[in-house]
Amino acid sequence: MSRVCDVTGRRTRIGHQVKRRGLAKKDGGVGRRVTGRSKRTFKPNIQPVRVLTPDGQVVTLKLSTKVIKRGIITLKKGDKSVSYPLVKAVRGRNRAFSKAQKVTKAQKA
Repeated sequence: MSRVCDVTGRRTRIGHQVKRRGLAKKDGGVGRRVTGRSKRTFKPNIQPVRVLTPDGQVVTLKLSTKVIKRGIITLKKGDKSVSYPLVKAVRGRNRAFSKAQKVTKAQKA
């Protein structure tokens, strides 16, 4: 599973873990010295979410938790970008899901 958000494009980034020794100057020392750098990765918190689109389709998207908290999805459709609220689609008999489907069907008609 690639760790990339479908909305924001957040992905795994590379950085360093910096090892230091010494006492800071403000605390009376001669300053902190860097003794080593080792590579590390910063991984975004990406979750698979089943989303109900305004068309009435259920789509599984990989979303970062920042997008999930925000509650609004912006996706590109052709040359336009479409924003709509995040409505989670749950398997089985779910009242909120079936209500949202009825609303979308009523809007189409």
